Amino acid sequence: MSSMDATTPLQELFDKEDQTAPDTRSVWRRHQLWPYGYMAPVLVALGLVFGYSFVEVVRYSFYAGSVGQLTYVGTANYKELFADPQFTHSMFNNFKLLATVPIVTGASLALALIINTTFRGVRHYRAIVFLPYILPATAMGLSFSYLLQGNGVLDGLLRSLHMSFLIHDWLGSPSWVIFSIGGVIVWQQFGIGVVVFSAALLSVPGETVEAARIDGASWWVVQRRILIPQIRRIIEFFVILQAIIVLSSVFTYVYVLTGGGPAYSSSVMEFFIYQNGFENGSIGIASAAAVVLLAIASVFIAFYIWVRVRATKQAA
Repeated sequence: MSSMDATTPLQELFDKEDQTAPDTRSVWRRHQLWPYGYMAPVLVALGLVFGYSFVEVVRYSFYAGSVGQLTYVGTANYKELFADPQFTHSMFNNFKLLATVPIVTGASLALALIINTTFRGVRHYRAIVFLPYILPATAMGLSFSYLLQGNGVLDGLLRSLHMSFLIHDWLGSPSWVIFSIGGVIVWQQFGIGVVVFSAALLSVPGETVEAARIDGASWWVVQRRILIPQIRRIIEFFVILQAIIVLSSVFTYVYVLTGGGPAYSSSVMEFFIYQNGFENGSIGIASAAAVVLLAIASVFIAFYIWVRVRATKQAA
């Protein structure tokens, strides 16, 4: 009888835990769902703003005419788009500008590595190189239009240095205009790359670098074998981000510097969309071009996701 009395309280405790366990689990589940409840208003707003706009752009790409008088034409807009030499040239110009991505990435990474290890007053250097990035694109475009125009500041400087063989009509020549725009993009995006890579380098454990130096590793070996592999994910993300920027965020440079000229030699896909959608009123053509631009940008995003998933599987 005593043994039964001794075990009875334990049995009652176990029974009580079994009765309260479902309540505890339900509370835990509610706690797990709370973050999604907080996110719901933002997700709904994004869906209304971006999701609805995306659906409408895709829908308009199958119609022709003005907004009030649309006529369904199927895929005719896409066929006309790729038969238009201005659009194909604009798309080719965007691909040309992709050459700025490795230039910006390499130059930014090199300067970030240098000022991270050898310079004092790193914050001042980062502030100086970051300044062009925060300048208004319109003001910067106007400044470069005076700098690069025929017989402008740059040509005058080259002439004074007796380097007349380098003088070109940087913005008026179809052969040079897209490279001039690319140079402006490099100058403007260079600062954000230095800041991003410098911040990434600060997250690398100092003990790792010190251990390598104690083992006799040179400065170059430390950068190439330790620091750069440690920030590889940041580099990959920056490359994809810059590619998307070059594809979809260079309208201001083209509009202010050249207006798409001479002829349409400096036109890009964004400028083509603006011309057809707002100046010519060709909503269907502009929407089809926007869908093509989104598809090209999505390829880069999908490639980045594939690289990250593959790297995660290999690490596991």
